[in-house]
Amino acid sequence: MGLTWKKRVFMALLGVATASGLTVLILILVEATNVLLPADTKCCPQFGIVLDAGSSHTSLFVYQWPANKEKDTGVVSQAMTCQIEGPGISSYTSDPTQAGESLRGCLEEALALVPKAQHQETPTFLGATAGMRLLSQKNSSQARDILAAVSQVLSESPVDFWGAKILDGQDEGAFGWITINYVLGMLLKYSSGEWILPEEEMLVGALDLGGASTQISFVPRSPILDQSTQATFLLYGANYSIYTHSYLCFGRDQVLYRLLVQLAQSSPVPRVRHPCYHRGYYATLPLAPLSESPCVHTMNSLNLTQNITVEGMGNPGDCMAALRGLFNFSSCQGREDCAFNGVYQPPVHGQFYAFSNFYYTFHFLNLTSRQPLSIVNATIWKFCLKSWNVLLEPKVEASYPGQERWLRDYCASGLYILMLLLEGYKFSEETWPSIQFQKQAAGTDIGWTLGYMLNLTGMIPAEAPAEWRAQSYGIWTAGVVFVVLTLVAILGAAAVQLFWPQD
Repeated sequence: MGLTWKKRVFMALLGVATASGLTVLILILVEATNVLLPADTKCCPQFGIVLDAGSSHTSLFVYQWPANKEKDTGVVSQAMTCQIEGPGISSYTSDPTQAGESLRGCLEEALALVPKAQHQETPTFLGATAGMRLLSQKNSSQARDILAAVSQVLSESPVDFWGAKILDGQDEGAFGWITINYVLGMLLKYSSGEWILPEEEMLVGALDLGGASTQISFVPRSPILDQSTQATFLLYGANYSIYTHSYLCFGRDQVLYRLLVQLAQSSPVPRVRHPCYHRGYYATLPLAPLSESPCVHTMNSLNLTQNITVEGMGNPGDCMAALRGLFNFSSCQGREDCAFNGVYQPPVHGQFYAFSNFYYTFHFLNLTSRQPLSIVNATIWKFCLKSWNVLLEPKVEASYPGQERWLRDYCASGLYILMLLLEGYKFSEETWPSIQFQKQAAGTDIGWTLGYMLNLTGMIPAEAPAEWRAQSYGIWTAGVVFVVLTLVAILGAAAVQLFWPQD
């Protein structure tokens, strides 16, 4: 007896369902390929930690940037900053291990911010600046011991430790230049839904005054003739070439030390008449701490183990003359492309941001509003001429809370800044308005660390794109058709079995 029509239709529908299902399976297994999802589909940014070990204190910064970069450079933002308790690491010569231990508190805060799963891939670097440069000159073994101590603590931390080293002055100046121009949107700018490179003419120069050194960095009009003063970068697909130079021993603190010793050496009597200290100021000061600085050079006639009595004279003219003795201007006589001490420098060009002690000194003197040079000069001289007793009057002292410690030095600092900028770096009355005295730029701390991190992102591989199995559009469409055909055949077979009456 032959098959009934019901059985024939049922068997045919089952055959179609089986063939269609096998076709879908073959399409999935044979035609599927690996595709890469773009990095920006991932959820998490990348992080980096940089520690700035300066001459007077250490700061820790956490930076972050999206996994996808712009032309191989990260779009970096500051995620956290932490001030490490205690002095700069160069102060721990008698107990280097404490230099490392001092970092633990801020390091724990940083690790609490960075997701735990990303700790081992977070690059971490400590850069020591002029304080450690001086210590390295004076006692290289002590400097090595301190760097070893901080390296041990950082290497024990669950991060990708890139090392601790003494940053040379050129790098400090150049990275500071990158920081300022980046946060001001001069290197990369978001416009009309995309990242663009601004005009190079908008780039600004950087003026940094630390405790032990000072740096100047800018893009000159003409080619840089001394290659040792040139720094080059590749950022966001663009090449940059800047002039940068660092003057060790010309930071604020070291200049004040050198000035005091110079006055003591030229004084015929035990009492030193200090023209930069206010009239009426008297103090007995030890010379021994000054002998620890490689910047201080003394004659045999000066006994650095003794104390000296200092009397303030409040004479800004004599103060300028004394400060001028710390420079060697004669070595640049007749040369337009020379700053001081025989150092090559092309003429200053463009706008400048002056930060660190440039800002702190002028902020105290209320001179950060881009006042004309004549007003700046008159204000500093007026302050220098005030007597010490007047400055200590309660109503006057209340106007500068927390500044008593540095009060006697603001006259010398203000006049030194004028001399450094005008006679040293060769700014003039015409170019003076191009200088802005700022602590921050676009709400971000100015310094070398962000510039370092930005440059470093070019050496950090972008996060690997995710792999996924996928089909081409045609194969995917065919698969959908056969899946539908399979379901229709199965449903048809079920309907035949349930609702077709027996033959």
